[in-house]
Amino acid sequence: MIILDGNSLDLDKFIRVARFKEEVTISEESKKLVLKARSFVNEVVESERIVYGINTGFGKLSDVPIKKENVSELQKNLLMSHACGVGSPFSDEIVRGMMLLRINALIKGFSGVRLETLDILVEMLNKDVSPVVFEKGSLGASGDLAPLSHMSLPIIGLGEVYYKDKRMDTMDAFIKAEILPLDGLKAKEGLSLINGTQAMTSVGAFVVYNALKLSKLSNIALSLTMESLNGIIDAFDDRVHQVRGHVGQIHVAKDVREYLEGSKYITKQGELRTQDAYSIRCAPQVHGATLDALEYVKEKIEIEMNAVTDNPIIFTEEGIAISAGNFHGEPLAMPFDYLGIAISEMASISERRLERMVNPALSNGLPAFLINGSGMNSGFMIVQYSAASLVSENKVLSHPASVDSIPSSANQEDHVSMGTIASRKAAEILKNTNQVIAMEIFTACQAIDLRGNSLLGKMTKRAYNKIREYIPFIDTDEIMYHHIHTVNDLIESDELFEYIFKEEK
Repeated sequence: MIILDGNSLDLDKFIRVARFKEEVTISEESKKLVLKARSFVNEVVESERIVYGINTGFGKLSDVPIKKENVSELQKNLLMSHACGVGSPFSDEIVRGMMLLRINALIKGFSGVRLETLDILVEMLNKDVSPVVFEKGSLGASGDLAPLSHMSLPIIGLGEVYYKDKRMDTMDAFIKAEILPLDGLKAKEGLSLINGTQAMTSVGAFVVYNALKLSKLSNIALSLTMESLNGIIDAFDDRVHQVRGHVGQIHVAKDVREYLEGSKYITKQGELRTQDAYSIRCAPQVHGATLDALEYVKEKIEIEMNAVTDNPIIFTEEGIAISAGNFHGEPLAMPFDYLGIAISEMASISERRLERMVNPALSNGLPAFLINGSGMNSGFMIVQYSAASLVSENKVLSHPASVDSIPSSANQEDHVSMGTIASRKAAEILKNTNQVIAMEIFTACQAIDLRGNSLLGKMTKRAYNKIREYIPFIDTDEIMYHHIHTVNDLIESDELFEYIFKEEK
């Protein structure tokens, strides 16, 4: 069981809970902080001192005071009116990530929710009851209002959830899971639940986690392609990369040298040619830049995982509540745009390598489109077409969302981040890039067989063997999409990654 304290959540723990369903509990110290902040809210309500979000309207209506006897209804109305999401529902793991992140933010003691409200979220998480949350409808400031409203409705028995892989009304699931909803929310609780960046953060966290794994597989794809094309290893010499100094670049070159250790197909400069094309020779620089970008975005996500993103923020020691803008998604929106660009470049350079393998003018003696009897057979011709299509689509998706803004709430909220759109775009780019890397690996295995397949490298042999468990050498034309989908499934399921890197654990 993972103990949440509002300060120590990281990407690894996030994945363990959101994807692999480890249970959570709230630390005892955090419970004390929650109770202390709640006492402050209760005092404000009783004294009828005007504090935004506790006894006022919201957004443009922040100057409208709310009577003490109406604050509970106000919070329920907030959730219902703000649950305006559209599109397809987020996956179960993304919603679990949202719940985990919101709990972790609210237990820091700056928000003023009741402990029993957090206990319901913890119970839902531990019993695997996931709200139905629609993926579209957030501006990324004042936080992810629409998605988090859908996430929060079940706390009071409203909305829909998934339970045991079935979508159903919340109360039907709660009866089955033996969960009792709250009979209502108290002052500030609705606002505290939805004022935050947890939808964009959850989506982005999964993208970064999966992309870091894919970046290692992109180095495997590169290494297989180098074997198929008799690539020159000199460009990966550590001295070359040390003199430039970029950490990602140094790391990629080291990986490729390790993956190709013992390979018969790798050459030295001057043996067959003086130098390789950029898609091979400059791969450490390109793959390394992507790796550096992923590490940067991971750092920003882990800061946000432990951040207070509520409004107003309660400072119990000073006895004040400050209305500010920590819900604004800009600190993540720009990194998520960067994330999409970085992943897109993985696909872009991969497709160029794929083209070199299928093009007889560039492949160092391999048959056209990697098939015997070309003309009668088209071989891998259209594999490259499909990869090129995905790369082009990624270029469109890589246009930044964070440079856009549109005013809302009668111009009170006149600049927004579009951070949730940026994270969802990055997720779509990752899907496309998975497919392109799958195509490169599929193609490289075919080219290696045509080259003779006598002695592959230390790690590329593992990759080749795993692919050949599922996909044979293509002798004459056959339906290709089955094979492409199979390799992609091996990537997305982590089966290929786990098989190749099993000894690194």
